[in-house]
Amino acid sequence: MPTPPALEKVRRGDAPPPRLLDYERARAEFSWEAARAQLEGLPGGGLNIAHEAVDRHARGPARDRVALRFLPRRGPPRDLTYGQLREETDRCADVLRSLGVGRGDRVFTLLGRVPELHVVALGALKRGAVFCGLFSAFGPEPIQARLERGAGKVLVTTPALYAQKVAPLRARLPGLEHVLLVGEPDEVTRCEGALDLWRLLERASPSHELVATAPDDMALLHFTSGTTGLPKGAVHVHEAVVAHHVTAQLALDLREGDVYWCTADPGWVTGVSYGVIAPLTNGVTSIIDEGDFNAERWYRILEEQRVNVWYTAPTAVRMMMKVGEEAARPFDLSALRFVASVGEPLNPEAVRWGVRALGLPIHDNWWQTETGGVMIANFASQPIRPGSMGRPLPGVEAAIVRRTDAGVEEVHAPGEQGELALRPGWPSMFRGYLHDDERYRRCFAGGWYLTGDLASRDEDGYFWFVGRADDVIKTSGHLVGPFEVESALLEHPAVAEAGVIGKPDPIAGEVVKAFVSLRPGHEGTDALRADLLAHARRRLGAAIAPKELEIVAALPRTRSGKIMRRLLKARELGLPEGDTSTLEAGA
Repeated sequence: MPTPPALEKVRRGDAPPPRLLDYERARAEFSWEAARAQLEGLPGGGLNIAHEAVDRHARGPARDRVALRFLPRRGPPRDLTYGQLREETDRCADVLRSLGVGRGDRVFTLLGRVPELHVVALGALKRGAVFCGLFSAFGPEPIQARLERGAGKVLVTTPALYAQKVAPLRARLPGLEHVLLVGEPDEVTRCEGALDLWRLLERASPSHELVATAPDDMALLHFTSGTTGLPKGAVHVHEAVVAHHVTAQLALDLREGDVYWCTADPGWVTGVSYGVIAPLTNGVTSIIDEGDFNAERWYRILEEQRVNVWYTAPTAVRMMMKVGEEAARPFDLSALRFVASVGEPLNPEAVRWGVRALGLPIHDNWWQTETGGVMIANFASQPIRPGSMGRPLPGVEAAIVRRTDAGVEEVHAPGEQGELALRPGWPSMFRGYLHDDERYRRCFAGGWYLTGDLASRDEDGYFWFVGRADDVIKTSGHLVGPFEVESALLEHPAVAEAGVIGKPDPIAGEVVKAFVSLRPGHEGTDALRADLLAHARRRLGAAIAPKELEIVAALPRTRSGKIMRRLLKARELGLPEGDTSTLEAGA
């Protein structure tokens, strides 16, 4: 497909100038050492994420600024200032100390979007422990697998989740020494073998001496989403905070005093890197919404909380698109300055929908669990090329490479496909896969980290996602990226979501098969199916367009919003589904 035209910048008239005004100059002048200098650090060269996120703000003018604004499902909002958050995280650290938690021990959470997750994550880091968040929708088996593999010593969850999913596992988890519950006292007392976190916090000391950690001490453990196989435990260190802090400024245009809303689930790396850490290090007010997705509720939050920067997922954008752009009309979104999306590539139509519905384009960016932070982005100051991942952040060197018997070689021709690679050295780069050193070593070759994503780069340095190496379809000599086909289908007014796979064929090798779910008001008739196939042929040509198309009620997605093409293919071919622990409920 030809490169679509750039979408010129759409900007609120009273918005401050973007942080990154001159891209080339910023790249030339940037250094990670200078980025580190924005943070305070610990005496003797130490570094601790919780200190940078909370304690240094709590000692200064930001002490009385709201750090977290919690919007419960029912009831009024609840605020925690930076000063109060310092005290609560100190209390949590003291609780963990009393339970024997120390440097390197693993503290897990099985919680939704609640302030206690922030308190536990930061309290654990103050103890020198390692934090790992789990999806609250996990079933007992994936919970057990991760607690075993991650050597979980403490788990914080709710009485309901404990009773349903954890209590039956306790006998099989001898390393899990303590379970702490967040909930009403009468609910907690009914859970045998667990402790009341709220009561423990009340009794704990509001002043705890932070454990001095080194930049390379392990801090975070993130399990991958499982879209391409069994999940892996990616290890991250305290130095990652340098990247969290500065990439939020450059990729999300975040600045001190902003009201910021990240909708990511805390069981996903985005929910920690850009839901917990980055907003706090930058001194903003973070919105924490406990409620499930509801378009009207979300628009009301944007209006009533005067959100300046909104970071969400393509799935959420598509769900809002499904409701219709007219749903945004009654709401005052004038405070909104910047909207970004991550989780899977953002389809071009979604970028343009943002302008129509929100008055602003949606900026796609790219990163992985392994990178720990945003690596490639569409910036506030630069024109967007809808469908593009954007350009590398300052401090990040990216290339398109091809694996060879001798190692790897760079691909320089614009538009030519290859594997996206990054030059190691950024602070939030993962430092290993837990218990799998060999797999970690295979991720590097020829001085590059090999991402496993196929992409291309245009003549102006914008990167374009093709698909995971495992997802690319080889049909009659053509290499077809699923994202390209899905984006074309999403331009049809009847299509809400699309997923594309390669289906084995004795003649073509593979044929392209598409699965689509429909917007309200459309029926899955044979006539519509034929119209969708014809639309795809017009947009893509006969060589790339789907040969088969199936209309389904919903597509399987992870809770982070990624369509599980692997699962679509397994179901189509009757193959084992493999790990489905991060699959969205009901998908």
